[in-house]
Amino acid sequence: MRVAIYGAGAMGTILGAYIAASGKQIDLITRNIVHVEAIKKHGAQVLGNANFTVRVNALTPDEMSGVYDIIFLMTKQRENSKILPTLRDFLADDGVICTLQNGLPEPSVVEAVGSKRCLGCAVGWGANALGEGRAELTSEKSKMTFALGSMHGHNKWLNIVKEYLECAGKVSIEENLFGARWAKLAINSAFSPLSAVTGMTFGKVGKNFTTRRLALKLLNEAFEVAETCGVEIGEIQGRNIVEIYRCKSGLKKISAFTLLPLAMRGHGNLTSGMYYDLKSGKKCDVDFINGVIQRLGRKFGVKTPVNDAVIEMAHEIERGERGISSANAKILLNKKV
Repeated sequence: MRVAIYGAGAMGTILGAYIAASGKQIDLITRNIVHVEAIKKHGAQVLGNANFTVRVNALTPDEMSGVYDIIFLMTKQRENSKILPTLRDFLADDGVICTLQNGLPEPSVVEAVGSKRCLGCAVGWGANALGEGRAELTSEKSKMTFALGSMHGHNKWLNIVKEYLECAGKVSIEENLFGARWAKLAINSAFSPLSAVTGMTFGKVGKNFTTRRLALKLLNEAFEVAETCGVEIGEIQGRNIVEIYRCKSGLKKISAFTLLPLAMRGHGNLTSGMYYDLKSGKKCDVDFINGVIQRLGRKFGVKTPVNDAVIEMAHEIERGERGISSANAKILLNKKV
């Protein structure tokens, strides 16, 4: 069996390191030549809330050959239209692509390889890239969870993929994959863009008075859109986030506001990948996270003013019209969102 992680950034490197440490075969594939060469020379180094180094095969996309039985897709979702047609040629006839990307990436994978060859997985932890073969696990090890599911009912690969993911953390097989996806989408939509435009960690976003108000508004916009679409949002790491953070009364709003920092328990040191993209002058994935909620809101007649505002602000930073600053939180709140 041949297995690969395509998109060996911070999270891909850490997942690959855990799989390799278990004795299983895994190839780490990334366009980052410096990262590949460092792994070839020194191994993959995991730091932060874990500390180990392991030998693992690393290569660039142009070094790929043959076909793989399992490909874990961990690139930015905005690249799917370019990457998936190429990956299709490296996937065994009965192989599977398991997307661990944020947002709702499964439809693009299904379009490329078919529903029988697609698995989806909502990842419940985070990491930062340190470069040159190193990655920092920013979530606590106990929070390394995976919600795995199929887009086509029962899939023969589910249990095999589960075994690989279990090398790194706890895996649940979800009958309601879409609900699990939406739970992660809601959390990401609340914390990732605020971390990106302010430069704060998720923990600080949850504790700061202004960003906490914004995050709660973002969560509730996601809940309202999901409810209108008929989506039953699942639990995330054992918590029913809708029950905890849905605000339909003044008293519940106070309770949800008080409890919001708990949403990032175990992930306080995580900084959004969107932040690193914006900081380096790249386009971020805000259109594939908050943009999902915005587009569905417009389709079903649900207003999403806070999502609209953070998307606009992220694009302003992309265009060089605004800098990343903690002051951006007050600017967002003053827009009467």
